[in-house]
Amino acid sequence: MHDIRAIRENPAAFDAALGLRNMAPVSPEILSLDADRRSRIAAAETAQAEQNRASKEAGAAKGRGDDAEFQRLRALVSAKKDETARLQAEAAGLDAKLRELLLAVPNLPLESVPAGQDEDDNVEIRRWGEPRAFDFAPREHFEIAGARPGMDFETAAKLSGARFVVLKGGVARIHRALAQFMLDLHVAEHGLEETWAPVLVLSEMMEGTGQLPKFGEDSYQTREGWWLIPTSEVTLTNTVNGDLVDHASLPRRLVAHSQCFRSEAGSAGRDTAGMLRQHQFEKVEMVSITDAESGVAEHARMTRCAETVLERLGLPYRTIVLCGGDMGFGARITHDLEVWLPGQGRYREISSVSYCGDFQARRMNARYRPAGGGKPEFVHTLNGSGLAVGRTLIAVLENGQQADGSVLLPEALHPYLGGRTRLGADGVLA
Repeated sequence: MHDIRAIRENPAAFDAALGLRNMAPVSPEILSLDADRRSRIAAAETAQAEQNRASKEAGAAKGRGDDAEFQRLRALVSAKKDETARLQAEAAGLDAKLRELLLAVPNLPLESVPAGQDEDDNVEIRRWGEPRAFDFAPREHFEIAGARPGMDFETAAKLSGARFVVLKGGVARIHRALAQFMLDLHVAEHGLEETWAPVLVLSEMMEGTGQLPKFGEDSYQTREGWWLIPTSEVTLTNTVNGDLVDHASLPRRLVAHSQCFRSEAGSAGRDTAGMLRQHQFEKVEMVSITDAESGVAEHARMTRCAETVLERLGLPYRTIVLCGGDMGFGARITHDLEVWLPGQGRYREISSVSYCGDFQARRMNARYRPAGGGKPEFVHTLNGSGLAVGRTLIAVLENGQQADGSVLLPEALHPYLGGRTRLGADGVLA
């Protein structure tokens, strides 16, 4: 959410920043609504003052026995009371409209974000690893002989419909091992605090991180009103919702492994084969809550945490910075990590790491008091996948596949698999 005072002070800069997202200027509409709201507030204050003055004069008129003046002033008090209530109600309605409008405006990109329309204009900033040269045609994950027994799409469709999978046997264990490996790495080496939180949240929490009100169709809501989280970003970031935290406690670096739920609205026909795009999936999510000065450096740190997971697993990847037209609603800057999938012959997203500035904090009213004292400031928030577990499973299977249908597994996973190093062509760990 945006600071209306900053928009008033420099509407041209506000619109110019949104221009990086290829948006038309919105400040005229915002400022017009804000001016109407402020005029009602000022008029209500004037009417309130006139009511108070008339009330005092009515008392004086009654005291001196001037009944005619008393009756006139009493009628004026009543009229001003009604006028004040009307103006206050109008101001409240305009305030609600202004808040609704501001909630729908995305975050302002940093100046360093490249201009562009869509993913074709994203900019690669580095690569790691060389894609393996195969002496056979590499298969997609769901075509690999060793993976097929452990990926049951037919049963999942019977249970839940399209875009679900039942994992079994060796594949299910590799999936679990990946999540455990990621958590252990982030906790032991990256200093993140392991966290377990609900997957059902209140609407206010979804609004706090920007999923509501604009993107409600992308998530699932229960009959009782709770929302199923699309990512643990929602729960971890909202741990400071409404709080005034100690500056000494920052940065707070959290990590959680959770189920995630997305309706995939608007993705019809995309990635329908296999388990690349699912309604229910697992992620290890990282969230950092920092002060105003540390956000950009923390973004680089968090990106490096995600990259380390891929490097330990020996998975080639590239890191890109998203252009303004491809960046998510709440981000000021986003780094995407794209892992090499030999079955598709291209890099695919496996992590997004975003710096949100104080955008989410304003929606949550999450603040800290500076160490040197002074007025409380809004915290700055960051989030990133560390990593998407299902997509990492896909990458492990495709990059480790052998000509006979077996899969060689990354050394980093061996301790989590009881020393087993291979998924056999029969789907059994060995």
